[in-house]
Amino acid sequence: MLSSLSSPAYAPHASSASASAARHPRLDRLKAQARKPGEASFFFYDAHFRNDAVKVLPGEFFVHDEDILIMTTLGSCIAACLWDREKRVGGINHFLLPDGQGAESGRYGFYAMELLIGELVKRGATRSTMEAKVFGGGAVISGMSSIAVGERNTAFVLDYLRTERITVVSKDVLDTCARKVCFLPASGKAMVKRLAATNSEALVAQERAAAVKPTAAASAGGSVDLF
Repeated sequence: MLSSLSSPAYAPHASSASASAARHPRLDRLKAQARKPGEASFFFYDAHFRNDAVKVLPGEFFVHDEDILIMTTLGSCIAACLWDREKRVGGINHFLLPDGQGAESGRYGFYAMELLIGELVKRGATRSTMEAKVFGGGAVISGMSSIAVGERNTAFVLDYLRTERITVVSKDVLDTCARKVCFLPASGKAMVKRLAATNSEALVAQERAAAVKPTAAASAGGSVDLF
C-alpha cells in the first residue's frame, strides 16, 4: 500500500538529516561554498562509482584537489582535463565552439582554457608540470557537418595546448559518437564511455540549443580507461 508524504512514516526528522550529512559530508561542504562565475555547481552522489560527483555543463569548469568524480557528456563539444602531476590538482572545462565574437564566456574555447588554467594556477599548479587529456569533437549533430564544429574544436584545443607547451598524454576525439567522461582530479585518472547513437538524442538537442544561445558577457595520469 502506498502512503502519502504526509504520513508519519515518511516525515523528515532531525536524526535522518544528520545521518545524511554524516554519509556525504564532502557534498554538503561543496554545496555550501560560494561558486565562481562559470564554476559547476550540480553535486550529487554517484551510486555506480560510489563516490561524490559534480556534473560539468556546457560553458562550465571545475577544479579540485580531491578525487571527487568530475563528469560531463560531450558531442561536438570538447572537454580538456588538466592535471598537475606535482601538486596533484586537476580540473575539466566544457566548451562548445573555438571562439565567439568578442565574448568572454566559458562556451568558447580560448576563454574556457584560460578559466581552467587560471584556477589551477591559483591552486599552485604551473604550466610546466601540467598534462592534458582531451575528449569530444564528435560529429553527432546531423546537418552541421558542413561547418565541422567537432573538427574545429579539436584543432583549436590541440593547437592551444601545443602553444602553451602542455603535453597531451591521451585523447579520444572526433569520430561520430557522443562521449561520457569522468575525471578524478587528484590522481589524474580519466575514464571515457562512447555512447550509442540512440543515447545521444538529448545531447544533440542540448548542443543545438547551446550553439544558438546568446552569449553571456562577463605518469598515473597518462591512462584512459573505458567504462
